[in-house]
Amino acid sequence: MDIAANSILYLDGVAVSFDGYKALRGLSLVIEPGEMRAIIGPNGAGKTTMMDIITGKTRPDEGEVLFEGSTDLTKLDEATIAEMGIGRKFQKPTVFESHTVRDNLVLSLKDNRSPFATLFHSSTEEQDARIDELLTTIKLTHRAYDLARNLSHGQKQWLEIGMLLAQEPKLLLVDEPVAGMTDAETMETAALLREINKTKSVVVVEHDMAFVRELGVKVTVLHEGAVLAEGPIDYVANDPKVIEVYLGR
Repeated sequence: MDIAANSILYLDGVAVSFDGYKALRGLSLVIEPGEMRAIIGPNGAGKTTMMDIITGKTRPDEGEVLFEGSTDLTKLDEATIAEMGIGRKFQKPTVFESHTVRDNLVLSLKDNRSPFATLFHSSTEEQDARIDELLTTIKLTHRAYDLARNLSHGQKQWLEIGMLLAQEPKLLLVDEPVAGMTDAETMETAALLREINKTKSVVVVEHDMAFVRELGVKVTVLHEGAVLAEGPIDYVANDPKVIEVYLGR
């Protein structure tokens, strides 16, 4: 049990079926505190289902899912899991298009219980400092007072990551963050996630191998709902089983 106790995220023997289709079959995964892990795999490998189970959207049929060594995530709802410090960024950015970049961040602050109060009253100095810090992190200081709808696709993705960070998560789950990005934005996003990883644990689900290589982290390959291979990118990229799964179809 030591492995579980020392992990921020621990999945063991997780299985779930939908109408007879086995989406996950005995999935086991351990993420250590402060780690960034890349999860790759072909469509239907179980990546989204795994994220759904970690965030409480889907209940597994069997298996253990623990957060910070002891909290059983299978017993909690989505809101409780988010409150505890697991933040999820979906593939398609969902920002408040008609609000400024800055207001998007203000609305997302963890201690902000009333969005209307925040928008119509001045925020505290502490909140202002936090927003400035987030804008610097996501490299959008120069766009702070622009409407979110006017950002590029890549900038909207960064804003949404900033909105997630405003909620002070301990673990970030990021789903295909560079889909539809330019090469330059893709490299910027890798740098952003590496920066975030200095203070947070991060799980990145991605298809873009160049991006995964740029992250320079341990890679887990999923296939048919279980772990097929795990290790550095060069190790998994040269694994015959992985080559067959990725290139053999």
